[in-house]
Amino acid sequence: MAFDYKKEYKEFYLPGNKPGLIMVPPMNFIAVRGQGDPNEEGGAYKQSIGLLYGIAFTIKMSKKGDHRMDGYFDFVVPPLEGLWWQEGVQGVDYSRKADFEWISMIRLPEFVTREEWAWAMAQATAKKKTDFSKVEFLHYDEGLCVQCMHVGPYDDEPATIEAMDAFAQSQGVAVDFSGGRRHHEIYLSDARKCKPANLKTVIRHPVHYV
Repeated sequence: MAFDYKKEYKEFYLPGNKPGLIMVPPMNFIAVRGQGDPNEEGGAYKQSIGLLYGIAFTIKMSKKGDHRMDGYFDFVVPPLEGLWWQEGVQGVDYSRKADFEWISMIRLPEFVTREEWAWAMAQATAKKKTDFSKVEFLHYDEGLCVQCMHVGPYDDEPATIEAMDAFAQSQGVAVDFSGGRRHHEIYLSDARKCKPANLKTVIRHPVHYV
């Protein structure tokens, strides 16, 4: 049976609907950086998703080819994630989607080294006749965070974030977006198929003790 990160690491992917603190270990991702409104039809954000899944499935399906990755295990491709920020804004301002800067990303299994990522990039480029040069290997060390499951439309996230901020204050920690740490979302629902009211999104903010 394929290894499913959502099931094996529920503390990272299936938190409750009340805020909690969690220490997130360093992880490796494939990632694409960009800016602009994520809802733009045919825009950079939606293009980034296709690029990420192209590389993720090249790695997953390598088991059917001649290339053997040391330590390979079959896995369910982890959910899409995103880091979001806007210049001069603490957190994010949902009314200014055109000003978004983002990193769209998918977690890599532990056996995927930079060398294997480079192989997957070359393989996908050759087979799919697509330019994957925007996809990078990203090491992200998030550390201590407050997180919560948000259920509902993305534009309703501020209410969940307000609850997260209040919880953080009660625990003696403060949100800390320094050092490249960002507003983090993990998408557990397919927005193309799911009603907005039923969307499940993990929201995570880095914090430090005060």
